Amino acid sequence: MTLVLCRRKASSILPLSQIRPRYAHQDHYRPFAPLSPRRPSSEQEEFVVYNPANGDLLCTVESASVDEVQDAVHHAHETFRSGIWSKASPIARSVVLSRLARALEERTADFARIESLQTGRTIREMNAQLGRLPEWLHYYASLLRTHQAYVAPTQGKLLNYVQRIPLGVVAQITPFNHPLFIAVKKIAPALAAGNSVIVKPSELAPISLLEFAQIATDAGIPQGVLTILPGLGPTTGKALVSNPLVRKVDLTAGTSTGRALGAIVGSNLAAFTAELGGKAPIVIFDDADLKSAVNGATFSALIASGQTCVSGTRLIIQENIYDRFMTAIAEKFKSVTRRMGDPANPQSSMGSVISPRHLERIINMVNSRNGGNILVGGGRMLGKSTLDGFDFSRGSFFAPTIIADVDIRYELWQEEIFGPVVVVKKFTDEAEGVALANASKYGLGAGIWTTDLSRAHRVAADIESGIVWVNSHHRNDPSSPWGGMKESGIGRENGVEAFESYSQSKSVIVNIATSEESRRDDDWFAESGEAKRYG
Repeated sequence: MTLVLCRRKASSILPLSQIRPRYAHQDHYRPFAPLSPRRPSSEQEEFVVYNPANGDLLCTVESASVDEVQDAVHHAHETFRSGIWSKASPIARSVVLSRLARALEERTADFARIESLQTGRTIREMNAQLGRLPEWLHYYASLLRTHQAYVAPTQGKLLNYVQRIPLGVVAQITPFNHPLFIAVKKIAPALAAGNSVIVKPSELAPISLLEFAQIATDAGIPQGVLTILPGLGPTTGKALVSNPLVRKVDLTAGTSTGRALGAIVGSNLAAFTAELGGKAPIVIFDDADLKSAVNGATFSALIASGQTCVSGTRLIIQENIYDRFMTAIAEKFKSVTRRMGDPANPQSSMGSVISPRHLERIINMVNSRNGGNILVGGGRMLGKSTLDGFDFSRGSFFAPTIIADVDIRYELWQEEIFGPVVVVKKFTDEAEGVALANASKYGLGAGIWTTDLSRAHRVAADIESGIVWVNSHHRNDPSSPWGGMKESGIGRENGVEAFESYSQSKSVIVNIATSEESRRDDDWFAESGEAKRYG
């Protein structure tokens, strides 16, 4: 017997307090899509979802086959062409998105428990993160009521108005680390713009998105406008992004995946947005408030167990505060470790990583550190929690880890670890601090800690990163553009920029001249050769 998620009535979200022991094969999820009749279950490919904190089976999920992907894309395309959503008025779409935001607000606690179970992250984190998620739906609902077409200052007696129209079918590939949060960040502007949206969630954490799709339908999103297709990347994902009817692909993944899928998308001349890898530098100057900097650096490194693309994994500390800072942050990391426990415990400080495979990768990277000095942590967590007796050995837990003296040419400095591991370097002056911050192929997020306002602006301008926080980290807002430079991606999430990336401009040019003026000026082939046609 094991704990699994039960698929309940279409109109309700699963209250996880009602989970009870069931046999795994009795409960499973299907793709959320108006597909053709499905094959017999004996022929249907499935995958399983585990709780990475304790290894328990949560559910089985039916994987969308290649044929089912094509059916779903075709149906989404036909829905788009029908105009039921794509040609609905901006106000009508705004009303539905606002209703969906309110429905999500009412169910935040349920979704937080689902996210905690499927990711191993603490319930404390998930409550805080998902509590803000309705803001993205509210923001784009509001943008629909305020974002306006414009009239271009065209020469001559012409009225040139420019509208934004949706792209068509758009595909979104979402990751495991923030399953519902990142998905809604993408879904909200895509729906607001009038597209038909198909999402392939990570096979490691698809449950919350499948549940969200149902409340979206209940809120008034028409059938065929939002489709969720769980499955594996090489089959379901590849089939989805390869379909020529898909006019945009929005991806959050590793850089290698972004390159591979970007080549496919480019061959179809479709639009592409990709939020990829990161290796965020945290540059701490000697005038920084030490306690605030320690707290901020710890948060940047350990939130989501270090599994974010903007995780502060490279601490760059000015030499004359290096010793004091390192003593303080080492104690902070040890404090976090002491307070780790069952992710369902509201007092637990940090959860697990997503899977045994990811845990093994972190262990291997730390073990091959090329001479780096481990100051705190350094290995898998085993034994019982001092907080609540939770058995770490059942799950994929890695201790908060600090490694000093890592050569910047080596893997730990250059590559994403995607775990609670930071590397540390000291620097002398501003120029060296900036150089170390930029000594990376990535450029997604970065942090600066200083009380010198002029320095803050100078360094923020010089750091090669799409997002720079000053005396803070990982602040996010639906209005604030989010995306990277260098190998960290293409395009931006959030804000007007994301909304417009899910649409295209359409220029309508109307001749408002009188008939006499048109006869006189627009006859290009007049025998007199004196036409005055503009443009």
